[in-house]
Amino acid sequence: MGETIDPISSSTHESENENENENENENEGEPKPNDSSLGHEEDEEEPNNIELGPKCSIRQHLEKDKDDESLRKWKEQLLGNVDFESGEETLESEVKILSLTILSPGREEIVLPLPESGDPKGLWFTLKEGSPYNLRFCFQVTNNIVSGLRYTNTVWKTGLKVDSTKEMIGTFSPQSEPYTHEMPEETTPSGFFARGSYSARTKFLDDDNKCYLEIKYTFDIQKEWPTN
Repeated sequence: MGETIDPISSSTHESENENENENENENEGEPKPNDSSLGHEEDEEEPNNIELGPKCSIRQHLEKDKDDESLRKWKEQLLGNVDFESGEETLESEVKILSLTILSPGREEIVLPLPESGDPKGLWFTLKEGSPYNLRFCFQVTNNIVSGLRYTNTVWKTGLKVDSTKEMIGTFSPQSEPYTHEMPEETTPSGFFARGSYSARTKFLDDDNKCYLEIKYTFDIQKEWPTN
């Protein structure tokens, strides 16, 4: 008897090979999970490649280009009533965030408590879905001019990044009175999948990527405003 080939066995192997090839082709088109989007390990700040030049004290800023009248007037306007005798001159600016407040039409202001050190413990605040709101913060600048102060905020839900905000605030001279900045109005998301707990990270940085405040916190979006 000659050699016989089991047709079932042969077709089974061919089918398996075809399935493997199909699976490989399908996997090639499948997006692979990106670990950097699964939590707070992602580096939100882009490297600053701009050469800003050497730092100067406030007095040095005024003495530079003093023969240029228009530039001198602009510097005086920027610096305002700076008291040069109030203390020792320093090259490093200092920014202290004094308050963070959430504003929503028809609602009382939500003043967020800033911890002396570390991050807020537990739930920081709760917002109603589909509600307009904006953020107002007060800050004080001391020692020297802060250049390119900016605000960043990144939000995650169930480990996935869902929102990222960057706002340039500006350049400020030191003064005894605090500055106030109000962010553009936004609207909270709405719907079943929008409700729940979120984690977020807020930073205040300057052109040198010096971070003056970093806060990691959690907040909720619910169907209604909290009653308390």
